[in-house]
Amino acid sequence: MSLNKRYDFVLLFDVKDGNPNGDPDAGNLPRLDAETGHGLVTDVSLKRKVRNYVGMAKGEQPPYEIYVKEKAVLNNQHKRAYVGIGKEDLLNGDDKKRKGGEAVDEARAWMCRNFYDVRTFGAVMSTGINCGQVRGPVQLTFARSVDPIIAQEHSITRMAVATEAEAEKQDGDNRTMGRKHTVPYGMYVAHGFVSAFLAKQTGFSEDDLELLWQSLENMFEHDRSAARGEMATRGLYVFEHDSELGNAHAHSLFERIRPQLKDGITVPRSFADYEVAIDEAELPAGVNLTRRVG
Repeated sequence: MSLNKRYDFVLLFDVKDGNPNGDPDAGNLPRLDAETGHGLVTDVSLKRKVRNYVGMAKGEQPPYEIYVKEKAVLNNQHKRAYVGIGKEDLLNGDDKKRKGGEAVDEARAWMCRNFYDVRTFGAVMSTGINCGQVRGPVQLTFARSVDPIIAQEHSITRMAVATEAEAEKQDGDNRTMGRKHTVPYGMYVAHGFVSAFLAKQTGFSEDDLELLWQSLENMFEHDRSAARGEMATRGLYVFEHDSELGNAHAHSLFERIRPQLKDGITVPRSFADYEVAIDEAELPAGVNLTRRVG
C-alpha cells in the first residue's frame, strides 16, 4: 500500500568509548564541527546502517535487495534490470538507445521494485549502463551531538609478530604501535523526512516505512565493532501528518524534542545524564506524535 501521508522524525542515539563516524581526511578522528566542537555523524553513515539491517533482516532477496553495498558492481545490477524488462538486446547495442526514453524508464522502475535502498533513499544509476536517476522519499540530515565532545587518542600495541625476524628483536621493538580514537560519550540528534509524493514515484510503501522504523530502532544492535564502542538508539519520535502536503513545518515539530543535560551535570558520561523534554501540548491540527523509542 502506497503512502498518502507525510512524516517527519527525530532520531536520538549515543556513543560511549567509541568512534561513531571517523573522518578519513583527519586520520579517522571522530567528525567534528571545528567551530563549536560538536560531534557529527553523516547521513551516509546512518543510511549504511539501515541498508545493513535490511539486508540481514530480509536476506538480500527481492524486493529487499540492497543496491549500494561493499564491492557491489553496480553496472551488473543495471544489466539485470534490462534483462528483467526484456530489453537485453540494448545491452549490446548503441549506447545512445539507453540515454533516455521508455527503456530507461522501465529499467528505473525495475530497480525501484527490487532494491529497497533505491526506492527509499534514491540513487544515481546513469553511469555506464543507464537506469536513470531516482530521488528517494526518505532523507536524513547529519546527526549533531547535543553538547560539544572531545576526541581521545589511545596508543595500541601488538604482541604477536608476522615474521621470524620480528620475533628475534628485543621485546620492546616488536610491538607495532597504532592509534585508536574514541569519544568518551556523546548524545547525537538527527532529523528525517518522508515524502508521500516521492514515495508514489518510487513505490515506497507502508510496509517499507515500517521496515525503516525497525531499522532505525535496531541498526546499532547489529553493527558492533571494537572501534564503535557502545552505540544505541535512545529515541525515535515520529510526527505523522494526515495529509500528503503536511500540516506543520518540520522545524517547528523538531523543536518539540529537546534533549538536555540534567541539572548539575557538566560532563556527561551516560544516557542517564540527560533528560529528553517532549512538548506534546497543542500539537498542530492534523499532526500526531508517536514515540517508537523513548
